[in-house]
Amino acid sequence: MKVYGAEAIRAAIGLDDLIEPVARVFADFSNGLGEAPITVFAPAGDQGDVHVKSAWMPGRSVFTVKVAAWFAARATGGRSPASGFVAVHDATTGDLRALLMDEHHLTDVRTAAAGAVAARLLARPDAATVAVLGTGVQARLQVLAVRAVRPIEHVVVWGRRAEAARALRTALLAADPTLTVSVAKHPADAVRRADVIVTATGSRRPILEGSWLRRGQHITAVGADDGTKAELDPACFHRADVLAVDSREHTPLHAGDLRASGRAVDAELGDLLLGCHPGRTSASQITVAKLVGLGVQDLAAAETALRLLEEGPTL
Repeated sequence: MKVYGAEAIRAAIGLDDLIEPVARVFADFSNGLGEAPITVFAPAGDQGDVHVKSAWMPGRSVFTVKVAAWFAARATGGRSPASGFVAVHDATTGDLRALLMDEHHLTDVRTAAAGAVAARLLARPDAATVAVLGTGVQARLQVLAVRAVRPIEHVVVWGRRAEAARALRTALLAADPTLTVSVAKHPADAVRRADVIVTATGSRRPILEGSWLRRGQHITAVGADDGTKAELDPACFHRADVLAVDSREHTPLHAGDLRASGRAVDAELGDLLLGCHPGRTSASQITVAKLVGLGVQDLAAAETALRLLEEGPTL
């Protein structure tokens, strides 16, 4: 068994490495291949939650079990509140083949890769402005994910804390100096200027209102990934001409805002990739991708990471 540390994993694998592998597993999953159970619990209440996600797919040499945690108490002393690892097992013998002590990095980049797939499938091809509601690691990565698949020139950032929003602006400019990045004082101001809207927060109350939306916009919502969280109000879902999810089974169960809306799901992202649903059919439609994250994404990330790491040192 090999053990790889977070530093080696971060150096080896990034967003661009995972967009196509994540797209492929979405298609396979929607085609009925494999399983991806999810367990979520909150041992510290709203101050800490744990997501356990596993996956297998036929024909793959490994299966994975991931533990990803977020605890506010961990952030003391400047540490990240997020932590985690992925256990990679041999699919023939069940033996533990590798332990990826990624400190949440693989979860971060595979979630961003899913956002890229969603934007590529549902955002207008000419989308030039993205609004991001949220200021954390995932907010930054989701902007770069949209930038990877659409001709984004402008970014509008909104966060509850102005200081954090300004820090994200600085980080985005450092990542891509060709962007113009501004900070909005109110989320509605950011949303009304955008072609693509990303929500990436741990909010327990909606931060995006359907009344703010205009025709032609696309929304990717990734933050509300358990039943206690909500980023979108019910009107966002009901105004959507197309509502796509990562899993018909898991997303309505684990996404608190979608569940509260009562809105029926139109398609999985994999259905769009397979051509089973047309997705966006006009520039005037409003589209929503509501994602909670699947174990098959972790499987794709782990397989890709192992391939890229096999020649490198273990830490």
